[in-house]
Amino acid sequence: MFYSIIIPVYNRPDEIYELLESLTKQTYTNFEVLIVEDGSEKTSKDVVDEFSNRLNISYYYKDNSGQGFSRNYGFERANGEYYVMFDSDCIIPQHYFETVNAFLSQNPVDAWGGPDRAHPSFTQLQKAINFSMTSFFTTGGIRGLKRKMGTFHPRSFNMGISREVYEKIGGYKITRMGEDLEFSMRIIKSGFKSALIADAYVYHKRRTSLRQFFWQLHFFGRARINIRRFYPEEVKLVHLFPTFFFIGLILSVAFLVLNIAMLKQFYLLYILYAILLFASAFIKEKSFKIALLSIVTAFTQLSAYSIGFLSELSKDLLKKTKI
Repeated sequence: MFYSIIIPVYNRPDEIYELLESLTKQTYTNFEVLIVEDGSEKTSKDVVDEFSNRLNISYYYKDNSGQGFSRNYGFERANGEYYVMFDSDCIIPQHYFETVNAFLSQNPVDAWGGPDRAHPSFTQLQKAINFSMTSFFTTGGIRGLKRKMGTFHPRSFNMGISREVYEKIGGYKITRMGEDLEFSMRIIKSGFKSALIADAYVYHKRRTSLRQFFWQLHFFGRARINIRRFYPEEVKLVHLFPTFFFIGLILSVAFLVLNIAMLKQFYLLYILYAILLFASAFIKEKSFKIALLSIVTAFTQLSAYSIGFLSELSKDLLKKTKI
């Protein structure tokens, strides 16, 4: 089978170098690579040129339109039987395409995705962020590690579709704010089968500072409400967990400061949760510092997501009251 790898990139030439280098090491090589430069000021053209003799690679520059529509641009120019999407901050393990090809040969599906992991070269903060984004004890479990959460919805940092999907339903309808979820939901609602390929993981670098991480998760929270505008039924109880967490955290501080006798011990629940996070991260990473950082990143993840979620929800509620 022949695969078209579509990678939108915006001002990240260093990241794209690591991704392309990882693709040169694939044990299955029947693929092409399409780099779609989304109006970058710092272009990756020189980087891509370095790989012209090592990969079947094409470079396209276009005006900025966001990652969703940039992927559509790649779809229009792809030659593969399957289209594969990676974020530019991913590193692909050498067995990835061999694993995917073997799976699809035995289990033909039209959409798939895989989990993300932390590469050994990642910083301690990046490993802590990866823990909080994939842990069973945060909402990270719904991003690829839980197998029994209903129909699997691939995410565009590590996602593949058949050409038939694109020909039948088209590409992305929105370019940001949950564009990959809307696309996945539309694929599944159109009758196509999806699957999680557990061993088709990627190393996802994500953000390199807590500030960047906060705003990324704030954006994710807003995106969930944007998806609600298309598919109201897709906001489930699990998506409200960060909001419950954040409101409870604020209340626990208030109860303690106000010295409300019956409720001032409420904060102990958060201390127990922090201990649970620490123990889980330490078992996984074997590092005291990463375990401590994982408490910070998990609290940041849930709080930032909640703030974004509530801020975007408030916009909808204000619109309704004005009507």
